[in-house]
Amino acid sequence: MRKKYDIWSLVTLSVLGLYAIFLIYPLFNLLSQAVVDKDTGTFTLAYFVKFFGKPYYFNTLLNSFKVTFGVTILTILLGMPLAYIFTRFEIFGKSFLRILIILSSMSAPFIGAYSWILLLGRSGVITTFFKNAFGIHFPSIYGFSGILVVLTLQLYPLIFLYVSGALKNVDNSLLEASENLGCSGMKRFFIIIVPLIGPTLFAGGLLVFMRSLADFGTPMLIGEGFRTFPVTIFNEFISELGGDDGFAAAISIIAIIITTIIFLVQKYLSTRKTFSMNSMNKIRPVKARGLTKVLIHVYSYALISLSIMPQVYIIYTAFRKVNGTVMVPGYSLGNFSDAFEKVGRSISNTIIIPGISLIIIVILAALIAYITVRRRNILTGIADTVSMVPFIIPGSVVGITLLIAFDKPPILLSGTMTIMVIGLVLRRLPFTIRSSVAVLQQIPMNVEEAALSLGSSKLNAFYKITMPMMAAGLISGAILSWVTMISELSTAILLYVGRTKTLTVEIYTQIIRGNYGIAAALSTILAVLTLISLLIFNKVSKGDDLSM
Repeated sequence: MRKKYDIWSLVTLSVLGLYAIFLIYPLFNLLSQAVVDKDTGTFTLAYFVKFFGKPYYFNTLLNSFKVTFGVTILTILLGMPLAYIFTRFEIFGKSFLRILIILSSMSAPFIGAYSWILLLGRSGVITTFFKNAFGIHFPSIYGFSGILVVLTLQLYPLIFLYVSGALKNVDNSLLEASENLGCSGMKRFFIIIVPLIGPTLFAGGLLVFMRSLADFGTPMLIGEGFRTFPVTIFNEFISELGGDDGFAAAISIIAIIITTIIFLVQKYLSTRKTFSMNSMNKIRPVKARGLTKVLIHVYSYALISLSIMPQVYIIYTAFRKVNGTVMVPGYSLGNFSDAFEKVGRSISNTIIIPGISLIIIVILAALIAYITVRRRNILTGIADTVSMVPFIIPGSVVGITLLIAFDKPPILLSGTMTIMVIGLVLRRLPFTIRSSVAVLQQIPMNVEEAALSLGSSKLNAFYKITMPMMAAGLISGAILSWVTMISELSTAILLYVGRTKTLTVEIYTQIIRGNYGIAAALSTILAVLTLISLLIFNKVSKGDDLSM
């Protein structure tokens, strides 16, 4: 039977049109820049040959894989046991510790790198104290080991959140049965729990891999001679702005191919291990006793303390009197005064630009989730697939793609607030779409059908019936998108101009200039915004634990 075209057909076509203009066209334009010689207009692979033919460039790719594989493995080793401990046992101050875990993961990684420089740098507080008091020389925070430490402590909470969500679906009867059969403790964890949460570990590991591969702020600050792929992309594009940008485009294409392959491999492995679980008897925390109780508390408090320490020290530094990079005796609010006086616009931009982006994200996420779940066909499937593409593209590549596509007529957007909004929407929309889809799949269709049978229009039924019912998932996803948008650096650092500079860009700029006091004050303001957002999430979710 021929399906009648209706308002949702128009919505589907409009969504596809927007993605065609702001995502597909820029990507094809990027590919064109990478394989077409600007002078002769002929096909060429010279830029790719240049990258793979020179060890200087190719080694940065190998360095990035070294970092990302190391970070992914370490985050799983740290985050998975912590999630199991929080689910299986009663921990003193668990709710507060959970907030600290989430808070430590929601700031930009480069802020953690900056804080570790203040703590363990060559003139860091901890480094100087142990050197003068005990003659102990700490290993350098700079280079590969420093990048590994910063990103691991920053990203293990993602594994924690993913695994926590998966453990909610594990039936406690399985654990009780295994214990009756003599399988308990660590043996039960590896034989029963790990296989059950395998698909979730793949998903969490993919997110950690993508985040660590795309981050350039951390290696820029503490990498020194250890150059990574994102740093190369950034440096080459910035240096090419006045001339040929083909090489920057070629490097970006390489990044897209790599992340796409990794994403497809993850999807394949997850599909092979897919199964469903219905938890009729959820795991309930029990009281640990003896040595077990001591060990799980020591592990939890030590790991969480290390991960939150950078933010705590930055807040402390914000109230110290600072002369450039040197701490002077006394405390004051001078850093905050200087921050508002000299770079106050970046604070307002951090509210306005992500705020506008958030409104667009909520509208598009609701519409895309609806057509994906309720109007399944070839076009809506394409829209759903295309909406996930920015998820696997590094932020710096998204920025480069938009700049190359929209720095000339007929669509001239470079240097405007609009292009920053587009970048943020593309990057963060997938998060809100996924949370909205998850909620909408649980809402029965007959509620909406009842409204239609009573004479309501399709849009009216969607607006008054469906949207309020999916509001919790929509708002939760929006808040998480908001938190990641206000801490976004990799895209913003390429798209901003003076009047559109955001907090993260300003913090990065102040760190590079050596104005540590202002940088600390701005980082504290960003931390407060993040904390407020998490409290709102907690209110909306009615106290439910945040998980993925």
